[in-house]
Amino acid sequence: MIGPGTGVRVYLACGVTDMRKGIEGLAALAKDVLRQNPTCGAVFAFRGRRGDRLKLLYWDGQAFCLYYKILERGRFPWPGSGEGSMRLTSAQLAMLWEGIDWRRPDWGAPPARVG
Repeated sequence: MIGPGTGVRVYLACGVTDMRKGIEGLAALAKDVLRQNPTCGAVFAFRGRRGDRLKLLYWDGQAFCLYYKILERGRFPWPGSGEGSMRLTSAQLAMLWEGIDWRRPDWGAPPARVG
């Protein structure tokens, strides 16, 4: 994904977001609901009601970038429908973007120790 690198702060908007919102509407949600400055360099993640749509809002220092992904099948993993936000790591954001359940990734069994 083109965009923010590792170590970026990520705020996930819990609950459902109206996916008709554009950059201005999502920036207003980041400020008013998530209580964050939308131009602080963090990534803000929003999911629609059906769960198959994800929008990421990011200020790159010059302008807002809006990333939008629609899954053909399945749903993006998301926390309960409470209000507010939660923080994710950049690794969790990468998993979310790929549709992997970042809350419980299946890493498999640990490798066997030799010796």
